[in-house]
Amino acid sequence: MICTYYSHYIGFEKIADLLQKEFPKGILSISGPGEDKIAQLVIKGGLFSPSVTIRVSYRERAFPSYQLPEIDDSPLTANLKGLYGYITSLPASNEQLKHLLLAKVSTINSEFSVEQEPQDTKDIKPLLQKLATEFDAIIFTQPGTLISKSDGQHFLDNNLALILDTSGNSEIEKLSVSIESKYFDKEQSQLSDDQIRRKERSEALLKVRSIKVNLSLPCINAESETLIRTPKEIATRLCVLAVTNFVANNVIPADIAIAYLQQYDLWAQTTPAEKEFLGNPTEARKNTESWKSECIYTLMWALGKIDELDLPGQLCNLNDIPEQDYPVGAEKDPNTFINSISETRSAAEILDANDLYYRIDWACVDARLANVQLEEAISGVVYERHYALNWLIRYGEQDWDDVSCDT
Repeated sequence: MICTYYSHYIGFEKIADLLQKEFPKGILSISGPGEDKIAQLVIKGGLFSPSVTIRVSYRERAFPSYQLPEIDDSPLTANLKGLYGYITSLPASNEQLKHLLLAKVSTINSEFSVEQEPQDTKDIKPLLQKLATEFDAIIFTQPGTLISKSDGQHFLDNNLALILDTSGNSEIEKLSVSIESKYFDKEQSQLSDDQIRRKERSEALLKVRSIKVNLSLPCINAESETLIRTPKEIATRLCVLAVTNFVANNVIPADIAIAYLQQYDLWAQTTPAEKEFLGNPTEARKNTESWKSECIYTLMWALGKIDELDLPGQLCNLNDIPEQDYPVGAEKDPNTFINSISETRSAAEILDANDLYYRIDWACVDARLANVQLEEAISGVVYERHYALNWLIRYGEQDWDDVSCDT
């Protein structure tokens, strides 16, 4: 196998057409039932050259959409969830690019692999490029192929440039995430009044602030469809984040943080990624983890400990929170804080904030892809607050380490 393509777009017939156009003298045959199909093209050899077979194995989701569903609708969906988890586990020199890659995986509707037998007997790189361009695909490949860009497993974009490899390397700065509007239209056919009003309020606020608005972005879930995380769940997550953030900002060493979390029975609530960080808190990891201050700020707001979740034009300052309201500290039992929390802000308030940050996050991604500076918002602040808000509303029922910020 040379490589595997993943695309938001479906269309086996398009693959067959490209094969025939690229090799007009080849003999094309089609096989396979339902969503799983195989296009095989045989190029007959000559007196001193063997015949060459190019095989493309294709499958698509039973119900194409713009996001991965909770319940698997096909074997491909289960595979995509595994792929999402694999990418999540990879290191990345460019975290924002990795998040864009994950966002693109969430939109995938088709998968097809390309093989050539005998290997490397025919230059099919032009075909591989055309398939990538036509399907706006991401490509998963191994080292040593016609299009390889790394010594380990890696992902390429539709220009065959390196997005990410197993060492965290990249050679691009941006990645487009396109979604067909027909999927939005289908999902948005029946909307509640609160969904429509929420979207309109957010868009109006962004226009006042001169932040670009994408009118095609859909409404988020309605209040009737949303179950906010419990007060205790939020308070517990907040305590773990706050301790980990102390390490990221060099307030305490990692071994003290681990001992603190274990002493107060919070180690079991510490996520695998947080445990990995505390086990090896490099300077690069500290820098990444320090951004979680914005998540702490957002969760404190959700618990009513902060009055306003301002627009993200500047970094939050956790020092502004009164010491008596902060959940952790020297000689302070975090369970006292956890047990004192009995309510959160309303679902309407949290959804209002989520909708707004969802749209600002899109504007940040759009600005980054256009290589322009968005003056009205700091993209890192937006992303972390959007992350926390998505966790609060149980977006995709994802655990903390796996929260996605689709735009």
